Amino acid sequence: MNEALEKTADPLKHKLLQLLDDVLRHDGFGEIRVEVKILKRQQKEVILHCGKQYRFVVDMPDG
Repeated sequence: MNEALEKTADPLKHKLLQLLDDVLRHDGFGEIRVEVKILKRQQKEVILHCGKQYRFVVDMPDG
């Protein structure tokens, strides 16, 4: 994995795993939705929906 992608994707991955843990511990129904949008300058915006919205911008490698 490219270092730039790894560096910018780490907070996103951490939040996604945290949300999954929260949903699994929750006493009822839970839902997580992931939305990915293409931005300019080789970036993607990733939005995690789980009651609230968490937005991340991830740098994509060349190629």
